[in-house]
Amino acid sequence: MSSRERRGNSWMIDWRELLMLRAFRLLTKLHIDKLLRTRTQTHAFTEYFRNFEKVEAVREIFEENTEHVLNNLKVEFTWVGGYMWVNGANGNLMISSRYLNTGDRTDVYLDLIHELVHVRQFMEGKELFDIHYGYTERPTELEAYRHAVQEAKRLGLNDERICRYLKTEWMNDRDFKLLTRL
Repeated sequence: MSSRERRGNSWMIDWRELLMLRAFRLLTKLHIDKLLRTRTQTHAFTEYFRNFEKVEAVREIFEENTEHVLNNLKVEFTWVGGYMWVNGANGNLMISSRYLNTGDRTDVYLDLIHELVHVRQFMEGKELFDIHYGYTERPTELEAYRHAVQEAKRLGLNDERICRYLKTEWMNDRDFKLLTRL
């Protein structure tokens, strides 16, 4: 999930995040997640997000495989709330239609960069939701945020604007401070 949460030592996890992760896993195992997606629309990434293969930040993520990955990546637009995330079962990019239509354009773009890192991590077989780490201490999240912050700086965003991007409604102050060190 592109959005952010955590608390405590690296071996502890916030109970809300753990509950959410277990619910997603259970839904996937029981194939109930298909019921949640009855109103989703699946598209090729390149049909909806044109010319991303030319974006330097995206090329840094996938290197020589950029065009191949983006041409094969599927996007599911969903009515489920939230922002965007990578489906842990099939690697599809899940995007809330509401967020895409009403979210800040810069935030949506930076979230796409963040989630494309997770797509690559999924393809590499990495555990995206490793519960042995808190959200802001999870190596996969730190790498994804590093790419997003690097792109924000390349776009010329100042520190205040980058901090507004990083802060989410469910992130505590400690977690936010961890991310601002990127």
